[in-house]
Amino acid sequence: MTTNAPTRHPLPAPRADFARRGSAFLATHPRARLAFLLTAPLFWLVVVYIVALALLLVTAFWSVDSFTGEITTEWTLDNVITVLTGSLYQTVTLRTIGVALAVTIIDVLLALPIAFYMAKVASPRMQRILVIMVLTPLWASYLVKAYAWRSVLSQDGILEWLVAPFGGHTPGYGLPATIITLSYLWLPYVILPIYAGLERVPDSLLEASGDLGGRTWPTLRLVVFPLVLPAIIAGTIFSFSLSLGDYITVNIVGGASQMLGNLVYTNVGAANNLPLASAIALIPIVIIFGYLFLVRRTGALDNL
Repeated sequence: MTTNAPTRHPLPAPRADFARRGSAFLATHPRARLAFLLTAPLFWLVVVYIVALALLLVTAFWSVDSFTGEITTEWTLDNVITVLTGSLYQTVTLRTIGVALAVTIIDVLLALPIAFYMAKVASPRMQRILVIMVLTPLWASYLVKAYAWRSVLSQDGILEWLVAPFGGHTPGYGLPATIITLSYLWLPYVILPIYAGLERVPDSLLEASGDLGGRTWPTLRLVVFPLVLPAIIAGTIFSFSLSLGDYITVNIVGGASQMLGNLVYTNVGAANNLPLASAIALIPIVIIFGYLFLVRRTGALDNL
């Protein structure tokens, strides 16, 4: 008895269309695949950030017609010369740099012991709790935190109530209040890089220093500090740059004080002088690029 085996038809060969060829190419070329994935975000980064920054720089060399108030696209250095030679802008620039430096120093002094405890002393469970506590203020609104400090520093605020029995007084509104508020706002941005840097310091180095008779402060100064210095500088980049460009906090708790951000805001809004505002904005940009140029060899940029 014979049985007829079913006839097997060959499967059709897949069509070598454009999508299939592209998939095969990307599967065998990981660098091309990475470039393809980064094309869209890099495009938006170039358009939204770099092009906008370039237009800002170009606008600084234009002028405003004094009669019509319209921007004149004629190249001139008047705005840059005004910003560089004007006593008002020089005073505000020095004040802004001083505030940014003070905020940075305060944040580093506060962040170092906190980050060291988190990385080297606290238990793993406590580390997680402390990291959450450091990150929690970042989830709150910037304005809420700034106005909260305005309430604390007011003449009838909680700080006045706490220090009055000891003969103290609240600093009120002004540059000290601005420094206090900015130090609070940017402290998490300084703690996290230093904490990450301290975590990478091997515990065996601290143990070896102790076995060789090293005391606490020499160990911290000669062993820990050189290793964590790039992370510290990375934290200072955040606090220094954010303080240079801030203007909202100064408006809320700064009283009559002004910083570069306030001058930019005033010339964009009330004065309607965008070219002059762009020229003023060049000052913090140049300062930040100069600072990044100085610290690029320390490895700080790798810790951002």
